[in-house]
Amino acid sequence: MRRRSSLLAVAFVAMATLLPMSPAVAAGPGAEARTTPAPTASSTPTSSPSPQQPASGKGRIAWAPCEEEPSAECGKLAVPIDWSRPDGATIDLAVARRKATDPAARVGSLVINPGGPGGSGVEAAFGAPGFFTEELQKRFDIVGFDPRGVGRSHPVICSASVYNQIPYAVMESQADFVRWSAFARKLRADCRARTGPLYDHVDSVDVARDVDALRAALGEEKLTFYGVSYGTLIGQMYAELFPDRIRAMALDSNMDHSLGVKDFLDTEAAAVEDAFDEFAGWCGQDPSCALHGKDVRAVWESILAKARSGRLYYPGVPDRPMTEIQVLWNGVLGTEGPAWQLLSELLRALDGGEPSSWVPPMPGRGPVSGDVAQLPTAILCQDYRLRVRNHREYAALLRSSNRRAPDMRYNPMPMEDLPVCLGHPTTNPQHRLRYTGSTPILLGNSLHDPSTPYSWSANVARQLGSKARLITYEGWGHRIYGKDECSTVPIDDYLISLTLPPQGFRCPVGGRVETLLKKRQRELWPTDKLPWGAPLMTSARPAATTAAAGRPRTSG
Repeated sequence: MRRRSSLLAVAFVAMATLLPMSPAVAAGPGAEARTTPAPTASSTPTSSPSPQQPASGKGRIAWAPCEEEPSAECGKLAVPIDWSRPDGATIDLAVARRKATDPAARVGSLVINPGGPGGSGVEAAFGAPGFFTEELQKRFDIVGFDPRGVGRSHPVICSASVYNQIPYAVMESQADFVRWSAFARKLRADCRARTGPLYDHVDSVDVARDVDALRAALGEEKLTFYGVSYGTLIGQMYAELFPDRIRAMALDSNMDHSLGVKDFLDTEAAAVEDAFDEFAGWCGQDPSCALHGKDVRAVWESILAKARSGRLYYPGVPDRPMTEIQVLWNGVLGTEGPAWQLLSELLRALDGGEPSSWVPPMPGRGPVSGDVAQLPTAILCQDYRLRVRNHREYAALLRSSNRRAPDMRYNPMPMEDLPVCLGHPTTNPQHRLRYTGSTPILLGNSLHDPSTPYSWSANVARQLGSKARLITYEGWGHRIYGKDECSTVPIDDYLISLTLPPQGFRCPVGGRVETLLKKRQRELWPTDKLPWGAPLMTSARPAATTAAAGRPRTSG
């Protein structure tokens, strides 16, 4: 396990450095939207015109070598700001692709999205050789795009001077609730003024329409799609709008867009507590854990108490004390890979022990430098209408999370996003997934995912009924592609040849399964006791210099 440490560092730095550092991660929904009726189980996205509406047909992409990554091709695709006005003003979506390495075996284009909201599909395309199997790269042009409002595609931006006034995320009184509500209005007004008309058109329905325009521009009759985490919501919305235009759709670590605020927060709390339990169990058994032989839960409680008292400092950050929610962020990031060994070393340092030779940047939402901050959380606010009317309701939700997560308290991702979304108009409110197409959709999730709980993918599978196939990976972390052969090759088989795993397919850790491709594909996923060393779906180059205020998820 010690030989995995460098890979763990890469995984942690990809989550903590290459991506902006505040949540939106799996998709912490926010709260009340004043302009949209309360969602019901049967409601549909309010921004959706009738499904199967043709793509604009105007899109053309002029491909050229990418300036940042010359081995890939880059281009731009013009799409309407408001899809209800297809002849109106447009923005350019940034697109990147890596062409199939074996043109004779090429199947078509595979459109990918790495999650967020806020994850860069362009970066994902750059990093495709370190993420996708050689077999998949032979068969597809791998195409990534930055969704509208993200990265290189006209990002949602706010004044840093306004953003940096953000209050502490956890509200302890009605006065805090009032203060947050006023700040959320101020921030939204500033971001809308800075961003322009696009600000009101960044929900996942708008992005799904962009995906269909991209499909047409690529010359594909039907879409082949792989999405992770928040990228699965894009896929789900595409399936609703364009049910007969899907060739294959693999959704890894799913969002459940049918949940109200209590169910959302409860399931997130239970998932992150389960992931912490798995970490504590490993630490008790494995001598490589930096806390082996200690009471991990007692150490954790001591660190949290020190943070609450204002006396906890993160290694290398002596100028401001670490907050309790930032400690909880370590608990999420360390179990997403998972990167348990690195997490144990961080907790040892926070408990007064020797820090590691390398320490990832302090996680969680913090002040940004420069003139502007990116805020992909606005996407989340437009996709989720979750009513929180006062502190009394908020406190009840927090207590419910605390009961389900005695160690972790709550998942810090949605807790940092929820107050930002207070009072925000929601154009794509929650509803059960309604898919009328005939193409089966492949879903996957690990049992111990701290960010998109296994129950979410299971519930999406129930909503899809006989049209769903669910891969259950009996392991850890967020995202299943690349974790093990039996969680990866079936996705390849489906995307390449439309071959589905059997109903109820379960993938044991380190397990091996026979597939159509196995005999001619070298083994790419060796495992030790635990498969936590898989590469992430991101480029290993330094992050862009523009500050961002919402931490997107890559693998989700």
